[in-house]
Formats: sequence, C-alpha cells, structure tokens
Amino acid sequence: RGKTLIGMDDIEDAYMKTLTGPQKKSRKMPEREKKNTAYHEAGHAITGYFLPTQDEIHYITVIPRGRALGLTVSLPSEDKFSKYKREMEEEIVMLLGGRIAESIANDDISTGAANDIERATKLARDMVVKYGMSDELGPILYANSNDEVFLGRDYGHVENCSEAVNSKIDKEVHTIIETAYKRGEQILKDNVDKLHAVAKALVENEKITGEEFTAIMEGKENPIIE
Repeated sequence: RGKTLIGMDDIEDAYMKTLTGPQKKSRKMPEREKKNTAYHEAGHAITGYFLPTQDEIHYITVIPRGRALGLTVSLPSEDKFSKYKREMEEEIVMLLGGRIAESIANDDISTGAANDIERATKLARDMVVKYGMSDELGPILYANSNDEVFLGRDYGHVENCSEAVNSKIDKEVHTIIETAYKRGEQILKDNVDKLHAVAKALVENEKITGEEFTAIMEGKENPIIE
C-alpha cells in the first residue's frame, strides 16, 4: 500500500481546525470586509510584535473559520505558570489592536472587535477585583467564588461591594482600558507603514506565517513565498 505523506500545511490546518473550527470554503468574504479584517488582524499582530511580554506571532489569516472572520495566533516559547501585571496590561493592548487598526485605516469601526473588547474588559476587571493589581483599591479580593465578576445581576458590578466601591472599580477598569488603547494607538500610528504592508499581504495571500510577518516587519522585500 502507498503511504500518505503529511505536510506542514496539513498539520497547520488540523491545528487551526481544532482552535477555531473548519475553514468556511463556501463563504466568500466581500472585498471591503476582507480588507477590514486584514487591518484588524494586522493590528493585533503588530501591537503584539512591539510588546515585550507577548508571545511571538505564529500565523495570521483572513480566511473565515468557525465564527471568526480572521485570526492571529501567537505561541509561547516556554511554559508559563503565572501571569504578571505588565503582561496582562500588554495583553489588553494587543486585544484592542484590531479595533484601533480599523479606526486608523478606515476612519470607522465594525462589530468585529466585540469579542476582543469583552475579553479585554474581563481581564481588566479581574486585575482589579481578583488579583489586587489596582493601586487605588489595593491588594483586596472584591469578589468571592459565588460572585460573577464580569456579568452579575447588575452588569459589571460586584454584589458584595458598596456602590462607592463599585464606582471605583469601574473607574479603575476604564483607566486600564483607556491607557491600553492609547498605547496601542501610538504603536500603530508610529508603524502605520507596517500596518498597511501586513494588511496588503493578508488581502493578497489570505494567510501569512510568523516568519513572513517578521520579514515584513523587518522591511525585507517580497517576503511572501508562494
């Protein structure tokens, strides 16, 4: 019997299928949507590239899979057992990078960042109420195991805290998100040429590897090898 050879593309496809679901081969994305998604994913990747605590970019695609219109995958280079404040702050920057890139490129924003915003907000609230990472509120647990930190009966409020404390929590979360947004915006505006280059490569090729992405960021010519 003949042997079936499994190539890197097969392994990559299997990994992506596990991560996000099967590729939507029959789903043709309108050109405007594809371009917006390309800028969105480029925003995630480029902010992550310049944030020292974030993992190396492994793969970027604008091919729809599952419910996602595109995806930026970063993989750790070593095992991690704890997360640190700076790492979480920079993760929020990267999460917001897609929304920021859309705004810079199109002077408009889409609903595509909804999941990113939800994740960023939850992470910021966890920093404040679970991990004691707020200078204003201190190293105090503001939610017990029975409390819904993110979505409670009253959206975003912790049930066992007073309105005054909840107001401080909201203010701290807003400050974390606003600071992250401004940092991400500065990164992308300072590297807008790279933003256009990565988005262009994604529109033309639909996917790029981490090596190809790095080549674009380093200014190498014709990094995409068909």
